[in-house]
Amino acid sequence: MFDGLKKKLDRFRKDVEDTAEEKAEAAAAEADDDAVADAETPADDSGAAEPAAVESDSEETAASTSDTPEPASEPSDEAHSEATPVETDDSEDTATDATDAASESADGADAAEDADGPESLASDAAKAALAEQEADDSSSAGRLKRAAAFATGKVVIEEEDLEDPLWELEMALLQSDVEMQVAEEILDTIRDKLVGETRKQVQSTGQLVEEALHDALYEVISVGQFDFDKRIAEADKPVTLIFTGINGVGKTTTIAKLARYFEKQGLSTVLANGDTYRAGANEQIREHADALDKKLIAHEQGGDPAAVIYDAVEYAEAHDIDVVLGDTAGRLHTSNDLMAQLEKIDRVVGPDLTIFVDEAVAGQDAVERSRKFNEAAAIDGAILTKADADSNGGAAISIAYVTGKPILFLGVGQGYDHLERFDPEAMVERLLGEGE
Repeated sequence: MFDGLKKKLDRFRKDVEDTAEEKAEAAAAEADDDAVADAETPADDSGAAEPAAVESDSEETAASTSDTPEPASEPSDEAHSEATPVETDDSEDTATDATDAASESADGADAAEDADGPESLASDAAKAALAEQEADDSSSAGRLKRAAAFATGKVVIEEEDLEDPLWELEMALLQSDVEMQVAEEILDTIRDKLVGETRKQVQSTGQLVEEALHDALYEVISVGQFDFDKRIAEADKPVTLIFTGINGVGKTTTIAKLARYFEKQGLSTVLANGDTYRAGANEQIREHADALDKKLIAHEQGGDPAAVIYDAVEYAEAHDIDVVLGDTAGRLHTSNDLMAQLEKIDRVVGPDLTIFVDEAVAGQDAVERSRKFNEAAAIDGAILTKADADSNGGAAISIAYVTGKPILFLGVGQGYDHLERFDPEAMVERLLGEGE
């Protein structure tokens, strides 16, 4: 059951897992390569070499300046003796300026305002080398950070990782007869739950994706769910259930299956044939009633459906019957006359539940019909027949969401016992292959 959709969901899970893991491993490998390259490359002296050269040149300049005005050991006259100290003072000033310039260049500071060309070029080169080194360090740190994130379980899925897999999933859902609005809701939920998600050490990306898929599917499938058995048990007796839908989807057989279902719960039932226009309808439902040993209330062909079901309710009250199961004529949601009959049954009988029946294999058609029937007759829930033959599961996923009313049962065969209570959690586990 639903094997086709199950395979498509599993493919999406693997696509995201492979994309995220390959990207993370590539980042880790790149970081490792950079770390090895950094370890093998000699230290870059560009930042210090040129300032050192400037300092050396400055020292030579200072030394040369200091040596130039070498005073005479024996001054010959007074003028020469007076000039010598002045020339010496200038030399000391020049040496001091050159030394300061060299020191500032070595520290990476701007050259003095009146520094010469070579010193300025050396200082600019030093700053450029330092900036380049900082950029390399930053890039390397970023790669190391990504690698560490992969190793420690931090962010593993980014939005671009989901772009292609989500598109593939959307196509898969639509091909599986999931209604478009429902498919979009599923995709939005998955995106919200995965983008920027973190991973614990004990988790894999596949587990994260599976959890997101589980939550997204459960949110749309479980809309409107209520405890069917509890509602029947607590309702005033007799409880009246009316079944509607188009011809040939299995309404009458479903009524018979529910009669067996209630019998197992210790509840008595009476069947009523409100399908008064179809030739052979009385005979068909009577066969089921006889096989199950149940009472059938029926009128002649062409009678009033509301009157038939009203009589069945009266019979149930008189004979302490717990549940009335009323069939109605198969109708298209475009038939105004037949829809008017449903409205009359609702006014005359006031059923406790109106249940829409359709085939799971009808896919998008079943979804659209459920929407129209709900608008016309305010259904309370749905039963999908032939679910065992449905590989897509689109109707089962979509009907509750588009109507706001739950799927109550799945028909999974022709036998009277082939009726399963619809459990959203079990449905999601079946689609995701959990527990297998």
